[in-house]
Amino acid sequence: MTMPLSDPNAWATAMNNLGMPPIGMTGQPLMPDFDPNLGMMAGITPMNPLMPSLGMVPAPLSQDVPVVKEIIHCQSCTLFPPNPNLPPPATRDRPPGCKTVFVGGLPENATEQLIMEVFGQCGDITAIRKSKKNFCHIRFAEEFTVDKALFLSGYRIRLGSSTDKKDTGRLHVDFAQARDDLYEWECRQRMLAREERHRRKMEEDRLRPPSPPPIVHYSEHECSQLGDKIKDDGKFAEAVRVLLTWLERGEVNRRNANNFYSMIQSSNSHIRRLMSEKSQHEKEMEEAKEKFKTALAGILAQFEQIVSVFQAASKQKAWDHFSKAQRKNLDMWRKQAEEIRNMHNEQLMGIRREEEMEMSDDDMEDAPDSKDSEDPGVSQAEALKEENDSLRCQLDAYRNEVELLKQEQGKNQPVRCEEDNAHSLQLGFLQQALHGMQKQLLKMREELKQREAELEKSLEDRQQLKNQVQTLKEGLHNLQNTGVMQVSWTENTLCMLGIISTFLHVHPFGASIEYICSYLQRLDTKINPGEVEALLSRLPCTFRQELTGVGASLEKRWNFCGFQGIKST
Repeated sequence: MTMPLSDPNAWATAMNNLGMPPIGMTGQPLMPDFDPNLGMMAGITPMNPLMPSLGMVPAPLSQDVPVVKEIIHCQSCTLFPPNPNLPPPATRDRPPGCKTVFVGGLPENATEQLIMEVFGQCGDITAIRKSKKNFCHIRFAEEFTVDKALFLSGYRIRLGSSTDKKDTGRLHVDFAQARDDLYEWECRQRMLAREERHRRKMEEDRLRPPSPPPIVHYSEHECSQLGDKIKDDGKFAEAVRVLLTWLERGEVNRRNANNFYSMIQSSNSHIRRLMSEKSQHEKEMEEAKEKFKTALAGILAQFEQIVSVFQAASKQKAWDHFSKAQRKNLDMWRKQAEEIRNMHNEQLMGIRREEEMEMSDDDMEDAPDSKDSEDPGVSQAEALKEENDSLRCQLDAYRNEVELLKQEQGKNQPVRCEEDNAHSLQLGFLQQALHGMQKQLLKMREELKQREAELEKSLEDRQQLKNQVQTLKEGLHNLQNTGVMQVSWTENTLCMLGIISTFLHVHPFGASIEYICSYLQRLDTKINPGEVEALLSRLPCTFRQELTGVGASLEKRWNFCGFQGIKST
């Protein structure tokens, strides 16, 4: 059926015959409120805008709200939406980097111009491959336009107002796998990987520590500056690194050997400073240990008080007034407090054992910790020895300077008289200083010999004191063992001795061991006669064994003689 598009009544009749409301095409309004620019009636917002001038892609809605597709009017065709009750059309898995779509169900009379008109509103099209049958492949310039093209899947297309079968069809849009898309996607992935590697490399270069500055080569100017830096405590580490590099490079020769010797000597003078720093740190560590031990002892005393509180609450006169739940909590708290108390007590005892081992260890005599316990004469002797070494180093340095001045004076004979006089004066001053240093060195050596003699004497005294301390420790150990044996009486043993004493007191003529055990076994069936007899034998001043009877009636009896023992003492 053909009818002119300029006749709106005929177009409305055709739409009515199809069971659709009369909606005019672009440029042909059928109602007064129809907007030809939007292709729909005014007052109705486009639900599916595909481009700014055409509504084809749905607005972002909630997933629970279904997308409502509407009729789309084009210049030479019309797209009718599918039944909303039908399930969405099936699609294949999206290939990576997909820019190509498959379009099936085209009318037989469809042309590339019609395809460009319908799908060109989704985005820029780079290629259209149309088959002789009713399908084609469309390649877009961007990937996101493929989703817009898939929105048209399921629409019925009609060319103009014709109802001929060759002018109608149902579109089926799906993803298509193309080698060009896959190649571009792989190229893009490789580019992203290169960018990522470059970014990581730049990050690693940024986080890499900077290279150390280069070491300058040896020169007289650099040598003089380095000599001043070595004497400075703050710049000593950097200066020593430069000196080490010069020595490893082989910068030393006969001409500058004295300069290197002076710098090495200055480096050696820092040993005293380092040793003093070490002793200071060791002293701080000992103070921290002592402070920790004191704090731990205070904590342990508080734990003992807490455990005493729980023990007092566990006594019968207070325990009966608590409820069952309160007793359970009190018992649990008491166990926890006792465990923590025991743990801290073991820690404190371990610290004390370590201190005793350090004090009794003979190998620790020469350790830095033992220097604090030496006599003041010993420490003074050590200080004099260090000062002697320092003076000796300074004397060698002065000698080197004198030799250098002599060499320079021998090389520069034709210099002016003023310089010769200055050098001679400087040499005189240096010789006087050298003479004074030699006298001081001899005096210090004599004092050092005296201090060494005093040190030997103090070491002998210290050895004697250590022997006495060792003897006292052995005696204390023996006393402790004896005390342990004396204190080894248990409460049950003492109770048994009291019962036996009472029993023998009411039997003035004595009783046999079997008689005594028969009485004790009424109280405790686990009592052994051998153990009772051994216990009585250990106390000869309290219990005495006598033989009574004659012949077959001979019997050993035990008597209580405690009162006689008190009188004898």
